[in-house]
Amino acid sequence: MSKPSESISTESVAIGKVAFGGGAPFALIAGPCVIESREQTLSHAEAIAEACRSVDVPLVYKSSYDKANRSSHENFRGIGIEAGLKILAEVKAQFDLPVLTDVHDVEQTRRAGEVVDCLQIPAFLCRQSDLLEAAAQTGKTVNVKKGQFLAPQDMGNVVEKLRAFGTEKVLLTERGSSFGYHRLVVDYTGFPIMRSTGKPLVFDATHSVQQPGGQGKSSGGDRSKVPYLARAAVACGIDGLFMEVHENPDQAPSDGPNMLPLKDLAGLLRQLRSIEQAARG
Repeated sequence: MSKPSESISTESVAIGKVAFGGGAPFALIAGPCVIESREQTLSHAEAIAEACRSVDVPLVYKSSYDKANRSSHENFRGIGIEAGLKILAEVKAQFDLPVLTDVHDVEQTRRAGEVVDCLQIPAFLCRQSDLLEAAAQTGKTVNVKKGQFLAPQDMGNVVEKLRAFGTEKVLLTERGSSFGYHRLVVDYTGFPIMRSTGKPLVFDATHSVQQPGGQGKSSGGDRSKVPYLARAAVACGIDGLFMEVHENPDQAPSDGPNMLPLKDLAGLLRQLRSIEQAARG
């Protein structure tokens, strides 16, 4: 039986200079779902970094050069790995931020590992052994999103795989579980189970309100529920928070319905810090 969440300590795992777990206050992984252009990426990185500085929340910038699991082949996937990694490298250099991006196959993992500070394994690929091994071998931190189809305790097997492949630099991310069709739910009782692996737990507040395939050829979502889930997760003692953020979600080419408007970020983070301080006593 798992111990209460507040009594479970996790290891400290760093993405660049940002620490997750080990008793540190929660850190944020945030950015638009997909890289749309150099200008869009740099403007978002600057604005998100400023919002985080205003409330003293450490930031890891995230965005994807390719979204390989879009609902339809007609949807925008991204600008590609070469252009995308070049832009992420510029974010690192210009704003002194660690960066994270998704990887989908072994070759992408090797190439992205030369640039980014953290490789993210998408939920649908969280059990792909070759991909996990390639990510571990880069020496970079690996953030694994829990598959919508997995029980929380199943992520212990993922941690063991990565350990066998030679890395302890692992984060686990909860992003909701499938509940019938076009619906996800968050099981907060799974948080202490995942944290009992000893690895820091990140909560993805924006994908958890996604409605997969809910708009036919694209996914829907309800971004108005992001603050509710995020507040509950912070009260449960998470080590990190993941949110996709966009200055104009209704015009975003990917995941717009579940992305948090950029203008709301600083205010929400201020609330979350207050909740964390109260929960930690």
